[in-house]
Amino acid sequence: MVIFPIFNAMKLSILVPAFNESRTIVSVLSSLENVKLTNNIQKEIIVINDCSTDDTEQLTKEYIKTSSCEIKLYSQEKNQGKGAALHKGIELATGDFIIIQDADLEYNPNEFNILFQPILDGHADVVYGSRFIGGKPHRILFFSHSFGNKFLTAFCNVFANLNLTDMETCYKLFRAEILKSFSLKEKRFGFEPEVTLKLSRLRQVRIYEVGISYYGRTFKDGKKIGWKDGFRAIYCILKYGLFKAN
Repeated sequence: MVIFPIFNAMKLSILVPAFNESRTIVSVLSSLENVKLTNNIQKEIIVINDCSTDDTEQLTKEYIKTSSCEIKLYSQEKNQGKGAALHKGIELATGDFIIIQDADLEYNPNEFNILFQPILDGHADVVYGSRFIGGKPHRILFFSHSFGNKFLTAFCNVFANLNLTDMETCYKLFRAEILKSFSLKEKRFGFEPEVTLKLSRLRQVRIYEVGISYYGRTFKDGKKIGWKDGFRAIYCILKYGLFKAN
């Protein structure tokens, strides 16, 4: 088993893929800036604007001008999807750890420290934040989404030989060297099963889950994932799980 040391003054890279999130991007950046990380861990925020057609880019630029936090903005030349935005963010990240923060208000950045704890305790290398365990608040929304998430997680677990409860969660905290070692292909929401299945092949990497809260939004609120993404996730589970594509 490989044990990765923990040092003081480490840095967390927070990747924020954003497509037409002008209603929430300022609130998300403000929340991220105000988060106080445990153990003197520093942070950088990397916003990847996926060719938004609203004011997401301009609002981000204006926020950066007045912020005391390290914030980078990268704008894709054309809309490519969340996965493609994350590929660029991983490339640009300079931190020792990487976490993903959607540019909406569904997840609470103040819970970063909950995800960090198993790593700081020396138990974990990757931590998933599960919306289905623990006593944190969860907004009650669609049965179809809940059923779909649980089905995809269970289907992925079969091929990954894991017992995750929430493979599709946004909050995944990685040691940067692990995530940067992957050659990631999926440009949309297939990122979640792809990275999970590739992680499962690294037997020395210790994966943990912790319970987190979830303030889900509806399609009217701006939610973008749909049934087509669910079928793509099934395809990706078969591609990277059953056929073990690189």
